Amino acid sequence: MTGEGPLRLMCALVVRGAFDAHVVPAYEAAGGRIAVDWAPTAVIMQKIAAGERADAVLVLADAMDRLVAEGLVEADARVAVARSRYGIAVRAGAPHPEIGTVEALKAALTGARSVAYSRTGASGIWFAGLLPRLGIEEAVNARATIIPQGFTAEKLVSGEADLAVQQISELMVVPGIAVVGPFPDPVQEETVFWAAPMRGRGAAAAAFLAGLTTPAAAAAYRASGLAPAA
Repeated sequence: MTGEGPLRLMCALVVRGAFDAHVVPAYEAAGGRIAVDWAPTAVIMQKIAAGERADAVLVLADAMDRLVAEGLVEADARVAVARSRYGIAVRAGAPHPEIGTVEALKAALTGARSVAYSRTGASGIWFAGLLPRLGIEEAVNARATIIPQGFTAEKLVSGEADLAVQQISELMVVPGIAVVGPFPDPVQEETVFWAAPMRGRGAAAAAFLAGLTTPAAAAAYRASGLAPAA
């Protein structure tokens, strides 16, 4: 793997913690180099539609299906990487609201000074759709702190929000916060993330993709708030 430029990866933010802790260091320890473009799946898909390319991509399952249908990735080489759930966090040391039931969740969201979520991330798109189903869209959005993309829990540390909504693994990346827990099962949704080489880049990405499904990688996913896909 030495002697060439870095492997270029377009990657959803959900695995940032696991990649920083294990996946990227393991790949580099074996002699590889990697350059990661971190962004929400929706932004990655916009970049690809605009003509940007990488050696490999890691995105939500439905986005991967679209890339396969369009012939933009090596379908036979794709791998299911991790499963993720949505959760809520508060600033470290702050009281933890009760969110174990749908009614308790509604009370926590409407009682917060501000709820932070992402406009383009999978979690923010999901949460924006959940609010009207819960009947609290107007109440929450009137005081929400909505970011274009990135880690919503940073708004807890800055004091701009009381609650942050995102994939649990994305919340855990930010120091100085505490994860309250997952959304209750009746309104929870589990998402699966897949990785694949882009068309014609299978050989370049093979070693990296192989490292995504090792026992050590699975342990890193669990430690970062994810579950291995397998």
